[in-house]
Amino acid sequence: MNPIRTFERRLSPKLLKTWRALTSPLAIQAYLDSIPYVAVDLDRSPLRVLQDGQAHCLDGGLFAALALQRLGYRPLILDLVPQFGTDDDHVLALFQFRGAWGAVAKSNYAGLRYRDPIYRNLHELAMSYFEHYFNQEKQKTLRAYTRPLDLRPFDRLEWMWSEGEVKRISLRLYRLKPLPLFPAEMIGRLSPVDDRSFAADTLGTNFDWVYGVRPRE
Repeated sequence: MNPIRTFERRLSPKLLKTWRALTSPLAIQAYLDSIPYVAVDLDRSPLRVLQDGQAHCLDGGLFAALALQRLGYRPLILDLVPQFGTDDDHVLALFQFRGAWGAVAKSNYAGLRYRDPIYRNLHELAMSYFEHYFNQEKQKTLRAYTRPLDLRPFDRLEWMWSEGEVKRISLRLYRLKPLPLFPAEMIGRLSPVDDRSFAADTLGTNFDWVYGVRPRE
């Protein structure tokens, strides 16, 4: 079974046209940026993302990983892990160019989205998100990241169009051991986010869906 072809057979002509227009990592990012960030308690499959025209970070990461797979990249996702009880985690879809890492991501915050493939390793890539990763109290909350999860072994689960199977992937991802970004003794020395940086990184943010504000299911 070719999972991409099987997925494409489930798309309407209009959605297939949209899907096939995603011809680069940057085009995938542009599509994710064009749809609303909606953090409801539903983990959408890539098919549902196209049908609903909305996503949160896990939805966007899975969608981007599948779109990258169509372009010949491995379908890899990585989880950025905040300090417990302070913020949401954040899922990246990874890609490489000449050995350097980049990322595509759906976010409610301007600074937590695309990264050009210039990072020598995943630690560097994850650290590039640190200054932009904060909560409404202006605390810098990012603490760790996981190793990549390759989605190809899940192809038989039909996660591309089944929300039930997406749940299995999310459970596997969130069980991965977090790798600390920096020594724990540095946490007490972290500075708060200044007002200008906060304003810049929340440009376009929908505050109805931020951590600590959105309604809980």
